[in-house]
Parts: sequence; structure tokens; C-alpha cells
Amino acid sequence: MARISLDNPAYYINRESSWLEFNRRVLEEASAPENPLLERLKFLAITASNLDEFFEVRVAGLVQQIEDGYTEAGPDGLTLLEERDLLARNTHEFVRDQYSCWNESLRSQLHENGVRVLGLHELDDRGRAFVEEYSERELD
Repeated sequence: MARISLDNPAYYINRESSWLEFNRRVLEEASAPENPLLERLKFLAITASNLDEFFEVRVAGLVQQIEDGYTEAGPDGLTLLEERDLLARNTHEFVRDQYSCWNESLRSQLHENGVRVLGLHELDDRGRAFVEEYSERELD
């Protein structure tokens, strides 16, 4: 029986791209009208939280490797710069889709169901004071 060389990049999936594809599947759940509205909102929130962590950990690590001068391609055949560029393109598209899900679907459906999402400028003095106090207490 002939041995297969495992050096072929076609045999490997880029870990970071795979992670983005997983997050895209979560976003598909946020966009699926057959899911309950508040569940869809949760799915969208999960994608946002996941993307934050992705940049804080994985993309930061990739950038650090680039800054440290690593040039070797990974098992998938991508150099770090190629991987960075691929992730940038895919992430920009993903964020556009997140905004589309929110702006073109969820926000209006929430409003139709009596849930209003207000901007800071739409709050009265009492509402702004609450947000300020909450932010200082929870985020600082």
C-alpha cells in the first residue's frame, strides 16, 4: 500500500478560517426566521462576543508572530501575511453580514414586537444617568 504524503496543504484547514466559518454558522441561526426572535438576538450577540475574543486572542497572536518576524508557512500553505489578509477579507464580510442582520431584520422585528432599542441621544436625563452609573459600576 502506497503511503500518502501529509505535506500537501490541501489536506489542512486553516484554524482561524475554520473558526470564522463556525461563527458564520451561528450568524445563520441569527438570520433564520424560523428561530424565535429573542433566540435570534442571542445568536447575534454570541457572534459579536466571539468575534471580540477572536481578535483579542487569535488575531493578536497572529499579529505578534508577524511582528516577531516569523515567515514560515503553516500546514495549510499560507504564510502569516497571507493568513492575515484572508482573515481581514473574511472578517470584513462577516461584520457586514452582522450589521445587515441587525439593521435589516432584527431591529425592526424587535420594534414590531414592542422592544425598542434607543440610542443614548434618545434617552431622557434619568435614562442617561442610569446608563452612566451602570457603565461606571460594571465597566470600569
